[in-house]
Amino acid sequence: MRRGQGEEGARTGRPRDGRVDASILAATREVLAETGYVRLTVDAVAARAGVGKAAIYRRHATKQEMVFAATVHTMALQAPADTGSFVTDLAALIDDILATLGNPVALVTVPGLLADVIADADLTARFRGTFMERQRDLVEEVLDRAVGRGELDERPELDLVHAMLVGPVFAWLFMMGRRDGDVFARELASRLAVALTGEGSGFPS
Repeated sequence: MRRGQGEEGARTGRPRDGRVDASILAATREVLAETGYVRLTVDAVAARAGVGKAAIYRRHATKQEMVFAATVHTMALQAPADTGSFVTDLAALIDDILATLGNPVALVTVPGLLADVIADADLTARFRGTFMERQRDLVEEVLDRAVGRGELDERPELDLVHAMLVGPVFAWLFMMGRRDGDVFARELASRLAVALTGEGSGFPS
């Protein structure tokens, strides 16, 4: 477990109440819908959730981490099921990224949230060591499956593949304003599979 305020419950032996976790995330989404990201405060979320601020800070060290967990994904993010081939695993992963970044609350929240994170070196480091590392874990799992099947000779550089997956999705949603993701996921997965394997193979026919 990473060090930080979220470890307090583990150190003292108190089990964390999943109902409180869920109520904080739900309250965050509700307050976001009413006030927007910039005007959202931890006090307002605590009041809506019916908990003290300390309960929030035991789970989320900053407002930004709380908002990211509520609108994009938590640390409990799961890898897509093994589909049996590299290209379809990539498509499933891209579909998941589209779903997490493309939900209505995330679409209006992520640009301001990321601006805050990028402007603060400490926040950037925390996000890299938590949420971004969890995403990388899933990319690693998909790549390791492909290595195990013999579709890749070795695992490519993780940060590069992570960027190759997330960057186009971010551009598709936030820069181009596109919401039609089904064909996009298949096309991107097919092109990435070809680039990473060096073979001219796409989706199975």
